[in-house]
Amino acid sequence: MKSGSNLERLLRAGHFAVCGEMSPPQSADSSSIAKKCGYFKGYVDAVNLTDNQTAIVRMSSVMSSYYVLQCGVEPIMQMTCRDRNRLAIQSDILGACSAGIKNILCLTGDHMKFGNHPEAKPVFDLDAVQLIQMVKKMRDEKQFLSGDEIKQEPKVFIGGAANPFGEPFEMRVLNLAKKIDAGADFIQTQPVFDLARFQKWMDAVREEGLDKEVFILAGVMPVRSAKALHYMKESVPGMRISDDYIKRMEAITDKEAAMEEGVKIAVEIISEVRQMPGVAGVHIMPVMWESITPRIVEQAGLLPRPELPADEPAVTGLER
Repeated sequence: MKSGSNLERLLRAGHFAVCGEMSPPQSADSSSIAKKCGYFKGYVDAVNLTDNQTAIVRMSSVMSSYYVLQCGVEPIMQMTCRDRNRLAIQSDILGACSAGIKNILCLTGDHMKFGNHPEAKPVFDLDAVQLIQMVKKMRDEKQFLSGDEIKQEPKVFIGGAANPFGEPFEMRVLNLAKKIDAGADFIQTQPVFDLARFQKWMDAVREEGLDKEVFILAGVMPVRSAKALHYMKESVPGMRISDDYIKRMEAITDKEAAMEEGVKIAVEIISEVRQMPGVAGVHIMPVMWESITPRIVEQAGLLPRPELPADEPAVTGLER
């Protein structure tokens, strides 16, 4: 079933998609969302709204997605299993879809030990695969997880996440296959800082034919310093950072020059992954640096973004 989202229609029409990402405010003031939308409108096809990422309290992804929609930008609402049970998740999905939100990214969620409320009780009533299954059941079978009928189903484009860089490597493709079997329509990967490993993963994905079953968007994260790369390499589980990128950033002592090098690296990575068969787009993750998005998209040669008339069906591409 098609959701009618702009992102889905572009992907099914065979266009190389570009997504962004926005951190909702740690505040009840939505004005920062409107400001950030200015960095994305016309430059990306859809924008992720994170769901209390790193277990730090922020405005809900549901309301943040609604505000983004009001600004004329298409949201991808993140939904994690950490904070809600199945009742709350299904309720939020119905509310979000009633407001016009058409993309959902299903995630497990960062553990609360990483955030500012480490004493909070985790929920994890479902895991990410089960969450994808549940959303698909709501959409395609018009049923709640309980089996009760839904009179108006949520028509959403269902996303999941993949980490090509974790160990053991063999499990990386198996985990992707599980999410596809559960009903994922598109996949966003962890940020690519090791092109050789990402290429190896894509080779394995193509060998299994999984690139024909799901749209894969490669994660790209612009960084402003060598310190950021060191932090991810040493403190973020499942991250692989090429020593070449670290050396390039370490060689630059000027702050502004380092930021320019970070942009250059991001553009290079986009150019490389764009040439890999099976990669359907990129997911730019400018953590707390949303303003850099227009430059990266422009320098990567990804403008202008394609537009499809609202009444034009997109019949090519993957069928899922």
